[in-house]
Formats: sequence, structure tokens, C-alpha cells
Amino acid sequence: MEFMVKTDGAGQNSTLQKILTDPGFAPYIVKEQLLPATDGETVPFPADLDSRIAAGLRNRGITEIYTHQGAVWEELQRGHNVVVVTPTASGKTLCYNLPTLQALLRDEKARALYLFPTKALSQDQQSELNELVGGEIPIKVSTYDGDTPDSLRVAARDTGRIIISNPDMLHAGILPNHPRWIKFFSNLKYIVIDEAHAYRGVQGSHVADVLRRLRRVCAFYGSQPQFILCSATIANPGELAETLIGQEVTLVDNNGAPRGEKRIILYNPPLVDAVQGIRRSVVTESRRWMLAFLKGGIKTILFAHSRVKTEVAAAYVNEDLANIYTDNERIRVEAYRGGLLPNERREIERGLREGSIRGVVSTNALELGIDIGGLDASVVAGFPGSFNSFWQQSGRAGRRGGSSVAVFVASSSPLDQFIMNNPEWFFRKSAEEARINPDNPYILTDHVKCAAFELPFTNDEVGKRSNGVSNDADMPAPGAFGAGARDVLEYLEEDGVVRHTGDRWHWADRSFPAEGISLRSALADNVVIVDVTAGRNAVIGEMDRPSAKELIFKNAVYMHRGRQYLVESLDIPNRKCLVREAEVNYFTDGLVKTDIKVLTEDETLDFDTCTGVLGDVLVRSQVAKFKKIRFHTHENVGYGDIELPEEEMQTRCLALLFGHTAAGKALANFGEDEIGSILGGAGTLIKHMAPVFLLCDPRDLGVVERVRDPHFGVPALYIYDKYPGGTGLAEGLAYSLARHTGELFRSIHRVVAECPCKEGCPSCVGPGENKQGTAAFLQALTKP
Repeated sequence: MEFMVKTDGAGQNSTLQKILTDPGFAPYIVKEQLLPATDGETVPFPADLDSRIAAGLRNRGITEIYTHQGAVWEELQRGHNVVVVTPTASGKTLCYNLPTLQALLRDEKARALYLFPTKALSQDQQSELNELVGGEIPIKVSTYDGDTPDSLRVAARDTGRIIISNPDMLHAGILPNHPRWIKFFSNLKYIVIDEAHAYRGVQGSHVADVLRRLRRVCAFYGSQPQFILCSATIANPGELAETLIGQEVTLVDNNGAPRGEKRIILYNPPLVDAVQGIRRSVVTESRRWMLAFLKGGIKTILFAHSRVKTEVAAAYVNEDLANIYTDNERIRVEAYRGGLLPNERREIERGLREGSIRGVVSTNALELGIDIGGLDASVVAGFPGSFNSFWQQSGRAGRRGGSSVAVFVASSSPLDQFIMNNPEWFFRKSAEEARINPDNPYILTDHVKCAAFELPFTNDEVGKRSNGVSNDADMPAPGAFGAGARDVLEYLEEDGVVRHTGDRWHWADRSFPAEGISLRSALADNVVIVDVTAGRNAVIGEMDRPSAKELIFKNAVYMHRGRQYLVESLDIPNRKCLVREAEVNYFTDGLVKTDIKVLTEDETLDFDTCTGVLGDVLVRSQVAKFKKIRFHTHENVGYGDIELPEEEMQTRCLALLFGHTAAGKALANFGEDEIGSILGGAGTLIKHMAPVFLLCDPRDLGVVERVRDPHFGVPALYIYDKYPGGTGLAEGLAYSLARHTGELFRSIHRVVAECPCKEGCPSCVGPGENKQGTAAFLQALTKP
């Protein structure tokens, strides 16, 4: 039987009201918050704005600019670098387009570089810019990325006034070939970094070092470009911007853009087992919300945490919509995630803009400002890892200025349930801090190699050692990389890849260093996924090596655009995974075991109820088994063994020690088995609640508990950064605890106290853990 759904924009409010009062949803809506529409604040065009730009704006119906756009203009005219921080869809694009076009019209030699985090966003923004240029504004705009044909690259280099690219192409394609870009770098006026908040953790640390290299090349050719950065709301935008570019930045955050009405719905799935605290699956409930919206003619995006959940949810929704049509067309829903090929991504983006695709299930790949048309509803399946991400994802609906709705469907995770129990706290919670570490030894070494290949380092640039010996009297290093580059260069000289002659350090190796360095991870080796079904031998995706060991091991189920594949082999040395299409009724999840060894103790911190030690650790992890999880019911239907070598990395860690402290005394009342369960429960909670303080995902942190730690001799919890060398998360958590002593511990204690389960569940300490003992331990942690 086929069903027809009529779409009518005017009736969407009544449709939404029917959904919200539906007995299947209404009892489990914890909070409905209405964010009213607000008017914008505008100012006249700048008095010195080129008349051709003003005319172009008026032709698009723009007669004034928002106050934050005007503030950015004024700061740039004073010669300052600027970071502008305003919500989604607030007109940040015009903040950099206006001054850039003005500068390029005044000086026919001037150039500008626009950097976007993804190729998809680059192409989207070129379309926006093309609406302004041409005719009376004769400025050539060129995209230069991995998809640009060779035939167009020479013209882009030689005649492009605005080059649109991404950090990856700047790193591997432009900077190593800077002699071909002499005209461009000699006249570079502005560097635009859009979605700057996306550059955090490993990627942000890499990008900061790429920008150091960019500044070196610009200085070599005699230019000193100004930086314009755009960011969504985070707690430390100025600090992040200054760390990224290595220069002072002026913050503009007086948003003048209007906002359409938005409803935020907090929804907690019903309990299916109150004793064990088990709730209905977040995937199942998110699917129900998406189906209700789509059947009501409301275009919807659903954000899922992972690639697997994205594919599973899209498959469920398409299955449910198989016989339902709207306006005589089947309702089409697609999965959008990392690993899709460029033509697949563009097809989905085009379908969303044109309306042939009514819904999309996405990872955070669509969180950024790509134009995907007028979506009316956003469903966020589980807390996305940070408040910044939540507001970005909810902002994907209603970008065209109309009313919209965002539904946050809680999972059973401790943080999700804490939010459901404290909805007012959720709406008043400020954004988190973004952390990067461009001096991470692994990342810094990679980019010093690249920089030496591009231009020789001088002794003055990296600082001179006094009489060849390192001491406190060493001269400061004025170069972009600072004194840290000197130690790296000396190490590379010993390795034979650089040569120190006179006062210069020259690249002395035959390799092309940028080629083997990925900005997406601290490691440079991705695994290619090849479909060998019926002799196809087609590449359908790629994955970094550590993730590959956890997700595409032999006999794993790999999902790609709704299709299921069984992994036939994972060849780590040759970076290749072979998969074959199959129909199975389950998906797979790898189980990881971890060991840890302390290497250094760099700083000791007193947190009143426990002691913290910051230092380096060696982490060994191995995926030894996997479980099979049945579709729909999500029951465990079996296990399998995995035979892969262990991963080993050195990283940064915060060790919490519970010796002769209040918390340690509380643990002394329990036996060793109980202490292990208590620390395991507390570690699970800390890992899931960390995003309250840091702009990170729980998966960015690892936690290991020790009943009696062999290094410190007392019970301990190790919280470590899951990237080689660390990205500042361990330090960020330590200093956050130092500033707000007890806040994290009080929060996780409330999670346990407010959870309705009897003996531990996924929403608090985890199934089978010691809930009462963990509660007593956490109570002691909250009292000095």
C-alpha cells in the first residue's frame, strides 16, 4: 500500500503542534524552550566603501550591514587582525568579503587567500562570492584544491585574485611549491580562516603549524597579510585565534544579525527497564522523530555520532518510507558522512538544495556552514560532544530566517541524562574552551621538516645557543616557529635529513615531506577501503589506521550509503582493506583493552580531595574481540576474535591520585575488587562529563583505572589524550579543575544521585558497577 503526504509550508506549525502533542512523544518531552525571533541591528555602508561594491550589495537587496560586519571593517582599516564570533547564519561571509573586495579594487596587484576546513565548504562559498564579483567588479575568484584539474591550476596561480582553498592543499600543494606563487605571495593582503572553531585538537594543532609556515613564506616574499578569522561561539575565541596565527587578534562578538523563531525540544526516550536504567535506543527514537517530520512535509536533518550510526539510521528511515510519497514523489533520505567520494557528497548537497532529497542523516560533516537549502527541523541523536556542536547542529535548521525546530534526543550516556535532569543548566551553560598544541613534538617535527624543505631556517630565526650550550641565557627566537624549532632541527640533523651549514639549516633529503603528513591525525597513514564484489575493485572510502583497527577488522560489517559489506581482510602494512557486499542482520563493534606506563611527572596539582599529576605516558592498546549487535533490537548476538598488532603511543596525561586524601580514605573502606569497580564507574563518568569543560568529544579522552598503581603506589585514575604527543586536553582538564575545584566532581556525583536505576546502568556508572560505592567515593571527592 502507498501513502501520500501533502507538503504545505503554511501548515507546518500545525503539523509540528500535532507531533509535539502526540502521545508517542509528549510524555517524554522534558523541556520545550522557545527562542523568540530577534530583530537585527544595522549600520550604513562604510563611507569609503567602493561604489561598485555598494551597488552590487543593493542589487542583492542589501542596503545596510549588520553591526558586527561594520565593526570588523573598522578594525581591519586600523591594521588589526580580527576574529568575529557570531551564531550560525549571521552573515559572517560579508565580514571578510567586503574588506577583501575593497582592497583588491584599490590595488590591482593585491591578492587574498580564503581557507575553509572542507572542499565542500570552499565550493559553496565560491558560489556566494560569485554573486558579488563580475561585471563592475572585475576580480577573478579561483578554487585551488585537490579536485581542481591540472589545466586550471596554472591560471589560478597566475591570474586568481582570490584563491579559495583549504589547509590540506595549502600544506601539501601550495607552500612546497611557493616559487610558482611568487606573484601571489608577494602581494597577499588578507588571509581568511573560516570556521576557525573547527580547528581544535590534532587538526587545529596541525593547522597552526601550517600557518606558521605560511607566515615564513609571506615574510620571505615581503608581504605581511592581515588575518580575518570567523568562529562560532566558544569560550576562548581570542586565545584560539592567537594560537592559530601566532599574532595578536581583536575580538568582535557584538552580533547584529536577526534570528528566526526556534523551538528547542529536550526529549528523553522512555525507560524499558527501570531497574537496570535501560532506555529505548537513541537511534530508534531519533528515527521516529525524523519520520514524523518528513511525513508532515518538514525537511529534516538528523545528526548521528558515528559513521555506523549514520548509516544504520538512514537505512531504518528509508525502510520505513519505502511506500510513502510526497507531492507524487518518494521521500528520499541520504546518509552523509566522512569517507564519501567527492561526487557522492556533491550529489547529496545538490539534492538537498534543489529539494529532491527531503532528509539527510549526517555525522558532524554537515555541521559547518555548507548551504544545503532550507531545512526546517534538526534532530540531534545524543549529545554531539560539545555545546558548541549542539548549537551548530541545531542551527542547521532555519538558516533562511523562518521558524524552525531542533530536537535533542538523549542517549543513555551520563552526560545526556545529566542534561535531561538539569534542563535549565543546559540552556544557561556557556560554551567550552577549544584547545590546540602546535608544539606537540610529533606535529611540530612534521612541520619543521616541511618548513625546512620550503625555505632554509636561519640561526636568528630559531634562536642561538650561547657558546653552543643550552642555558637560560639563550637568545629568544623571533621566527614563526620560535625556539622549539631549534631542538627539532638538531634532532633532524642527527637523522641526516637537514644539514647545518654556516648560519642556515638546509633540507638534505630526497623526500617530499608534506606528502606523507596528514592534517587530520597525528599519524600519516590512512587505510584505503576497496569493494571487491563481483570483481569491482572500486575504492569506496578510507580511514585512519587506529580507527581501522577498531572498525574494519576481518569479519567486521562496514556500512556505506545504506549498503552492508563484510570485511574480507585488513592489510595494515599495505594500508588496504578488502570488503565484499553482503546482507546481514547485525553490525559490529570492536572491544579495546589498554595498558599505561608513566614516563615523566611534569607538574603536581592539589585538587583538595585528590592530587593531580601532569606528565607523559606510554599507552598500549589492542582490539582483541568484537561483538555483533542485531539491527533494531540492538541485542548482542555473538562475539569474534581479532588478531591485530597492538597500537603504541606516547601522549599527555592527567593522573588523579587517591592516597592520603578524603577520597583515598573513602576508598579504604572497600576491598580491591570493589575499588576497581568504583574507579571504573568514576572514570566512565569523568570521560563523559569532560565536554562540559573542554571543547572535545568523549572519544578524544582515554581513561584507565588502577586499584594500586605500580608507579604511584596508590589508587589512581589516568585521563589521557588519545592523540600522540597530546593536544592540550590533559592540561586543559587539569587547569579547569584547578580553577573550578569540585565542579566536575559535584556534577558527576549528581549524575549518580539522580539516576533512577538500582545497581548501575549506562546512564551513570555503567551496568554491573558498584553504584553505591561510587556515590560514596564521589561524595568524598566533593568535600575538601
